[in-house]
Amino acid sequence: MRIMITGGAGFLGSHICEFLLGKGHQVVCMDNLVTGSLDNIRHLFGKERFLFVKQDVTQFIHLPGRIDAVMHFASPASPVDYLKYPIPTLKVGSLGTHKTLGFAKEKKALFMLASTSEVYGDPLTSPQRESYWGNVNPIGPRGVYDEAKRFAEAMTFAYHRSHGIPVRIVRIFNTYGPRMRLNDGRAVPNFVTQALAKRPITVYGDGSQTRSLCYVDDLVAGIYSLLLSDIDRPVNIGNPEELTLLELAKLVKELTRSPSRIVYKPLPVDDPKVRCPDITLAKKALRWRPRITLRTGLAKTIPYFRAALKKPGRP
Repeated sequence: MRIMITGGAGFLGSHICEFLLGKGHQVVCMDNLVTGSLDNIRHLFGKERFLFVKQDVTQFIHLPGRIDAVMHFASPASPVDYLKYPIPTLKVGSLGTHKTLGFAKEKKALFMLASTSEVYGDPLTSPQRESYWGNVNPIGPRGVYDEAKRFAEAMTFAYHRSHGIPVRIVRIFNTYGPRMRLNDGRAVPNFVTQALAKRPITVYGDGSQTRSLCYVDDLVAGIYSLLLSDIDRPVNIGNPEELTLLELAKLVKELTRSPSRIVYKPLPVDDPKVRCPDITLAKKALRWRPRITLRTGLAKTIPYFRAALKKPGRP
């Protein structure tokens, strides 16, 4: 297939580009480089089946030639980013989704939306099933991301119903791995960089809030399985192994052999108390489940951060 992926220079997008090329597909990577980086895809330049296009997807998209699938993964994805860029986050979820859906309609292409576990907000039930409608504060600081993705899902289904566009929606849970930015703001980059730098490891609240962390290779395999499926409703992709943030901080401290002490700071507004996917649908319909343990995944990730910390002018 010839596949366009928006946000392809980001952490997750770059891994998807690499994976698709490995499967023999042609890849058009589109990114405005606000939170993405050419460093993530530089090793793909020069490959015959890879094309990079610098563009903001909230603008009209034109690309010559056939496109078989559009994967809309463009968006700030960490609290640091969407709190810094609240309006662009809303625009990429609304206007960006509209533009990419219009482009998919023009090309008669399949459309995949990268949604998120954040559509569940601060959930009142756990684990979260796809049938759960969520508990989101629409005017809170995190609402710019949560509601952008909820709107994007609604827009995707509107195009599906009105224009017959084949669609796939992946609700992505917490993911980690190489190419995350040092200043990403999410738990794994925070804890690992603080531990490696021998600075205090910052835990928000009392650390009892939970997350379920999926290694990026597992996640990408699940996304690809969904892309090739005929499932046109949202599907959770993530690791159901749940742990507290305090447990994660202690594990990072152990694996990095860091002398850092753990310190506590106030919990951010609307920070979810629990986050755990119900992946029953993915297991049954896609025959997918995560394979890489947290300990193994962190062991694959820590060397990347160690090398990144040594780079001059690091991010």
